Amino acid sequence: MSENLASLRRSMRITLPHWLRQFLRHPGAVCGALIVVVMVVMALSAGIFYPKDPLRIVAMPEIWPFTDGRYPLGTDSLGRDIAALIVHGARATLMIGLAASLAATLIGVSIGAAAAWFGGWVDETLMRIAELFQVIPNVVFVLTVVSVLGPHMGNIIIAVALVSWQPIARLTRAEFLSWRDREFVLACRASGMADHQIVLKEILPNVLPPVIVMASLVIAGAILYESVVSFLGLGDPNLASWGRLVGEGRTLIRSAWYICAVPGVAIMLAVLALNLVGDGLNDALNPKLRERE
Repeated sequence: MSENLASLRRSMRITLPHWLRQFLRHPGAVCGALIVVVMVVMALSAGIFYPKDPLRIVAMPEIWPFTDGRYPLGTDSLGRDIAALIVHGARATLMIGLAASLAATLIGVSIGAAAAWFGGWVDETLMRIAELFQVIPNVVFVLTVVSVLGPHMGNIIIAVALVSWQPIARLTRAEFLSWRDREFVLACRASGMADHQIVLKEILPNVLPPVIVMASLVIAGAILYESVVSFLGLGDPNLASWGRLVGEGRTLIRSAWYICAVPGVAIMLAVLALNLVGDGLNDALNPKLRERE
């Protein structure tokens, strides 16, 4: 029996990719990944468990959690089901976080790669633009963009992406500079390979691992930015949002503190889980750790 278990473990070790085995060795990252999976399942099944509009009034206001089986998390100050708001809020929060992270990654990788590859005045100009965005306080910039463009999901994604691409651009630039003069890149140039083929097929795959780690952290930051925007009343009024629920419940913090606490815990768990996943990906995709094994 023990021999069979040992052979099974060896076969699993062989079949699992290296990065996944390294990721699974990180307990915090595994816990974070499980929380993220639960959030994704909750967001995808929101329409099944709560098919009606979560913003509609369903009962008396300020029903405390676990006092009514129909509303396990209670109701808010208007009589809306908090459980429905949390589940549908997960969909909006993840959508904004993923879309903003994807947009920031595309912008950052494009600018960082162009700066490193062309160098000279192109590098200088693009890096000065990145510094210009870093000088402006991020929260102020996001609030300003949303106030000017309007409180809609697309505008929130644009605002968050505009304040999140600079670290990715700098990381991409640094990685490109370290790979640009390697022997295989020089060999590709000598063989007559076009510049865009060298960048996309030879350098970019080696640059992506640390960029993926940074992108996972951008998702966590995007969730916080969206929460701040919604907390201040600038979020999309047609969407259920965790930050919006916290903002609407802050006036009742003394009499009905659970209205703020429930979505606040959800935001905390989401950001913590994504940061743990980022740490795990950093360990799994770190080339130095790969060389040690």
